[in-house]
Amino acid sequence: MEPKNVRVFSEPIQNQRLTNNFGNLEVQLETERRQKTTAMNRLRWVGEGDIWELDMSTPVTLEATARAVSNDPLPLGLSRGTRLSRPKQAEFFHRFMATPLIPSFSPLHGGLSLQKVLTFPFPNNWFVSLLGQFDVQRFVSEVKKTEAFVRGSASRLSTLGKHLKDTSLYALGFCSELLLTPEDTLLLTYDTYKCDPNKNPRAKAVFNHKAIPLLSKFSQCDCILLSDCYCFFFFQFPLHTLTAEAVWPGLYVDKDGEYWDVPLSVAIDLASLPAESGLSYHLCLHHPSGTPKKFNSDYDVDVEVPPPASLLPGLSLKSAVSYRANMDLWRGITPKLEACKPYDIFLSSPHVSVSGIIGSVMTAAFGENSVRTKLEKDSEGVGGFSLHLPSVNSGFMADALGRASLTAQYGNFQKLFFDLTRFHARLDFPHGLRFLTGATSVAQELLNSRQPSLEAFQKICPEVAVSLQQQIVGPFSLRAESGIRIDLKNGSNPMTIHNTVFAVEYALQVLASAKAVAWYSPKQREFMIELRFYET
Repeated sequence: MEPKNVRVFSEPIQNQRLTNNFGNLEVQLETERRQKTTAMNRLRWVGEGDIWELDMSTPVTLEATARAVSNDPLPLGLSRGTRLSRPKQAEFFHRFMATPLIPSFSPLHGGLSLQKVLTFPFPNNWFVSLLGQFDVQRFVSEVKKTEAFVRGSASRLSTLGKHLKDTSLYALGFCSELLLTPEDTLLLTYDTYKCDPNKNPRAKAVFNHKAIPLLSKFSQCDCILLSDCYCFFFFQFPLHTLTAEAVWPGLYVDKDGEYWDVPLSVAIDLASLPAESGLSYHLCLHHPSGTPKKFNSDYDVDVEVPPPASLLPGLSLKSAVSYRANMDLWRGITPKLEACKPYDIFLSSPHVSVSGIIGSVMTAAFGENSVRTKLEKDSEGVGGFSLHLPSVNSGFMADALGRASLTAQYGNFQKLFFDLTRFHARLDFPHGLRFLTGATSVAQELLNSRQPSLEAFQKICPEVAVSLQQQIVGPFSLRAESGIRIDLKNGSNPMTIHNTVFAVEYALQVLASAKAVAWYSPKQREFMIELRFYET
């Protein structure tokens, strides 16, 4: 689990059908694990921190995700490994974890709410559901305002029934997920709030082609000969993930934790499946349309905040290349217990390891969103190469980026008590040219026996994220994650902690590497329960 606004969602198992055939889930998972061992190893790279910006879990909508506002020059993409949709997660909790109602909390949608999903009997390759949400906190508040209930009259039961019929307390989400091929899915969702189709409905259409091993049979490629009058090609993408998405409105979250609605957001994303070590690349075409506004702006009309420049209408094309290297400093040789298997196969080996990522990214923007490419320095100094052409309303940006991380784990996560202690620290350098400028300035000042300026030191300060996980008993563990901001200009408090998240995790041992996570974010004042797969 990543810090709150960089939360990881790793790739689900496409054949895992949360329908009436749920009893065969374990068999399907075991078959998938045997066929995709190589892919699982690569998924671990995503779980330990991908260089791309990641979607964030949030209970403010039924979809339960928000996309990160593009923080140039980091590329914004969609192909980072899809996850189980919210209706499938709810179905799993209902059937396998004795949770008939799933709680969540967010002040932006009224406080405490409960969710329940109903599925429809369709073929195994088609998942259709209706997700309902009940606003508990607003219901209690409305009941307390009723005079008959306050006086304690005999009509309390009828008062409760009257308020339960209030459709404004409910939200409904329709979901259709069709498995076109073993690698391709088509997802359609439509959500309504307060049971009013005209009250901020949200819709989404997503086509996802998941990465397949290079050694997959070529005969599976659906190809019709050119001599056929109906000729067309459906190409497989070995070791690539392709996603095409249209969302209206699209929900985004900026670095300050503010949510933004974009009337229409269309994106096409192609990414190579990242290896444990080596090169990977990422391409993304993004087209936001319409004027963005703050989420639930009707309740915040007095505050005028300009939207992030990258969400303004226009078209942006991003391409990025990165190289990753891993090295084990130490790996435990203590034999595992043969009587029981680990609660999580990815957390079953004690070790100390380091990894590093370097890369570069280029962004071309056309339209109003090209204003971000102007050579204007903010308080942190954007840096990088930037070119803005106001005559044609376009711009270009290029920069380098880097990441260094350290992971230390003790224990095999097999024993009943305290058999897992895991620490992870990550240093991000999103503006490589800015870092290089600051490092050069500091070196020159030191060579000339002068004290470097605070501005030069500030340029080389990374963005820091730390995580600590501790097993308590059996499959239960506690986790705390936080980001650390470094501001040398603030002499009294140069380091501040932000975006802290606390979580209780329950490892689903039968699924090899899956867990139910209940997390709380003090900054956002949000609480949520969700499923995660193949994530460390």
